[in-house]
Amino acid sequence: MFENLLNPILNPLLVLHPLWSLLILSFLISLIITLIYKAMTDQDLMKQLKSETKEFQKEMKELKDHPKKMMAVQKKAMQTNMKYMGLSMKPTLVTFIPIIIIFGWMHAHLAYEPILPNQDFTVTANFKNAVGNVELSVPEGLTVISNPLQEIMDNKANWLLKGDLGEYVLEYEFEGNKHTQELLIADELAYKTPIKLVKKDKLKSLHINNEKLKVMNLFGWQVGWLGTYIIFSLIFSMALRKMMNLA
Repeated sequence: MFENLLNPILNPLLVLHPLWSLLILSFLISLIITLIYKAMTDQDLMKQLKSETKEFQKEMKELKDHPKKMMAVQKKAMQTNMKYMGLSMKPTLVTFIPIIIIFGWMHAHLAYEPILPNQDFTVTANFKNAVGNVELSVPEGLTVISNPLQEIMDNKANWLLKGDLGEYVLEYEFEGNKHTQELLIADELAYKTPIKLVKKDKLKSLHINNEKLKVMNLFGWQVGWLGTYIIFSLIFSMALRKMMNLA
C-alpha cells in the first residue's frame, strides 16, 4: 500500500543513476528530519544542557583523584544527559515510521540489479531435510535452459532461465504442493522482490538470483544502497545542523 503511494512521487528518481537517486533522497530525508528536530525542540534549553554536560565532563577530569566527588558529578552529568536525550527522542519518534516506509521503498527499488531481456539467470528453491524432485513450470516468454525437473541436492534445487521483457509467475511443484513466485524482466532499474520465504512443509524459500546493486566503489569497497544512504545522510545531517546552529 505504502509503495503504491510513494511510487508516483519517487519513481522519477529511478531514471537517474542510483548514486544520484540516493544522494537526492539522503539530502531530502536529512533536511526533513533536521527541520522537524528544530521545530520540536527548545534549542535554548538543548544548548544549555549540552553546555552543562561539557562542564560536568571537565569537572570529572579535574576530580579523577577524588572518586567520591567525581561520582557525584558523574551522577549530575548522567541526569543532564538523560534529559537531553529525552528531549531529542520526541522528533525521532515522529520521523521513525515515515523513514522506515521510505527505507522499504528504497530496498524494493535500489537493492538489486534488474534481470535483462534474454539474460541468463538462475532461480533456486531452498529446502530443509528434503529429498526427491521439484519441478519448475514457466509461462510463455520464459525458457528453462536446464531440466525443469531437478533433483534436490544439499537441500537446494537450481534452474537456469532466460526470457523476454515482461512480468511472469514461476510455479514450483514439490510433493504435490504448488508454490508461486513473481518475476520481472526489465530493461530499466526494476525488479520483483527476489526472495520469497515459504517455510511450509520442507520448502524454506524461493530465490531469483538478481545481483545485488553496487552503488559506489570506495577504494575497493563495493557499497550498496544502505551503506551509500548512511554515508550521505551523515554528511548532510552534520552539515545541516551546523548551518542551522542546532544543539
